[in-house]
Amino acid sequence: MKIPLFLSGLLLIIISCGDRPSKETATTTEESPKIKDYLPFSELSLDDLSGFKVETPNWKIVGDVYADRSLDKTLTFSPGKGILANIPEKETKKNGHIFTNFDHGDIEIEVDVMIPVNSNSGIYFQGRYEVQLLDSWGVKEPTSGDMGGIYQRWDDARGKRNENFEGYSPKINASKSPGLWQHFKIIFHAPKFDDSGHKTKNAVFQEVWLNGVLIQENVEVTGPTRSSAFQDEKATGPLMIQGDHGPVALKNIMYKKYVDKKLTLTDMYMTEYESNSDTIAGLDTLNVVRDIKADSISAKMVTGDRVKRILKYNGQMVIPNAGQYLFNIGLNHGGALLVIGNDTVVDLNGSFSLDEPGIGVVELEKGTLPFTFIYNKHNPWNTGFRIDVEGPEMQKMPLHEKNSLSAAKKGSDNDVLITVAEETITQRGYMMHGDEKRTHCIAVGSPERINYSYDLSRGALLQVWQGDFLDVTQMWHSRGNSQLAEPKGFSVSFHGDPDFMTLENKDMVWPDSIPSNIRFKPLGYEMRDNGLPVFLHQEEGTSISNSFKISENGRGLERSIGISGNEDIWHKIAEGESIKKLEDGTFIVNDESYFIDFSGNSDLNPIIRQSNGKDELLLKIPAGGGNITYNIIW
Repeated sequence: MKIPLFLSGLLLIIISCGDRPSKETATTTEESPKIKDYLPFSELSLDDLSGFKVETPNWKIVGDVYADRSLDKTLTFSPGKGILANIPEKETKKNGHIFTNFDHGDIEIEVDVMIPVNSNSGIYFQGRYEVQLLDSWGVKEPTSGDMGGIYQRWDDARGKRNENFEGYSPKINASKSPGLWQHFKIIFHAPKFDDSGHKTKNAVFQEVWLNGVLIQENVEVTGPTRSSAFQDEKATGPLMIQGDHGPVALKNIMYKKYVDKKLTLTDMYMTEYESNSDTIAGLDTLNVVRDIKADSISAKMVTGDRVKRILKYNGQMVIPNAGQYLFNIGLNHGGALLVIGNDTVVDLNGSFSLDEPGIGVVELEKGTLPFTFIYNKHNPWNTGFRIDVEGPEMQKMPLHEKNSLSAAKKGSDNDVLITVAEETITQRGYMMHGDEKRTHCIAVGSPERINYSYDLSRGALLQVWQGDFLDVTQMWHSRGNSQLAEPKGFSVSFHGDPDFMTLENKDMVWPDSIPSNIRFKPLGYEMRDNGLPVFLHQEEGTSISNSFKISENGRGLERSIGISGNEDIWHKIAEGESIKKLEDGTFIVNDESYFIDFSGNSDLNPIIRQSNGKDELLLKIPAGGGNITYNIIW
């Protein structure tokens, strides 16, 4: 890889150390494509059951599953592969657990799970420590027995077999409706033992994420939880899925096994320079503020307040295992450069922010290599950087000190939050939808804690969420650069394109914004007597009103649309990787995983079409007047 000219003199010294160059590098620069910010997972094949130890016939590999929301503990399936399903044997009642063929110690897994109505299962790490799988839809105060809970233990140590203890409830109920696919990400650390077999450290669930929400963090368990397959504790054991409590389905089972090794930095020296440039160049021409031996790297090592500085670290990098390493650098406005051996691994030479991280993947041999890291603090008002690294059998870890990015936090320690009391409230502001900042948004918060946001400039429902309402810290503290309002809670996003459009035919590509040749007139919103807003706009002479209210049963949003016009108009209801009509007449959207329920609208005829590699659910609304109502359930 080409070495920047401004480092050529420095790197002549580094290369002369004799270490062989790395095999492969990749960086996220303007010239190279964007790469993932994590190393690949291993995938547990679900083509057949060869990756498991199976003792009972209730476990099957299937192609698709369906959970009827009107029936308890009912999961039907169709032939194929890609899904692991527990279909209880009603006649033989031989419904056992299933174990992976591999054992694990420290591990990170990601998996999609479907739970039918009132069903119950669990993922047991090492066959001993359970993360609960349960239909917990609508539960207001979740316990350790609810979805994502760390289940209780028997109190055997005190001879009280019937007394439960040490259960850990999820921080928030992020469980979706039964019949929907739900995503788990779990980082588990196994118990540790000395050479004599004495336990020196308890098992820990470092993180449990459910549907994108962190629901458990640093939970320590002192022994196996209830109904585990083993009552002892060991350094390794298999993953187990519980099969004797009810049907469950799993797919996309991905994992990374870790060993207790870390990449370290040694023999470091730091040089601090005065600088007024946005780029890292000509370091030998800059005034040196200080040159010291360093035992860590941190943006806090910048001296002076509201100054412009460059920090250059030289040292040795100790590589624990041979293989592929991923480095991720984030900056609170500034520039940075990471060189290992004679390769530039991450190049952020210019002006970058936390929204533009630098990612480099490099093949390294086990041993020691020289490195150089340069941080350019060219904005006097902002300080902060982070460097994370992940490697073979090595969990992602920071190379910076904890305080290195503390100055990059938005606002002060006192966040500005908007909460909802007894009446619905609204808040205008900027909001993110995917990677795009939307500037004409309104967020609506309800006393039931079901909230949503709407883009007035496109007439589009953006997202719904359950929980607290809005964090508006960035809107008010120090006139923040992003000025964003951020949802607080468990959310589901929608396509974000205009919800209504005049199409020449049903095969016309749906635009992602209002085309310039379309007459679109936003009319804002009105507050009705019930305290709820109604959003109004006109499109090609058709008047459209949108209102939303909380569904009476379970977590959902009821949408009501009023149409009046002389031309046909199309409504884009949903978009996803897969949209299917289920046996009960509802549609399931598998991208974000939610239901669209048209109950009570027998005269409607939505269509599913493919466009740009995704499925779209569209409804043609004939000219004239009328009202449409449907429910969004998640």
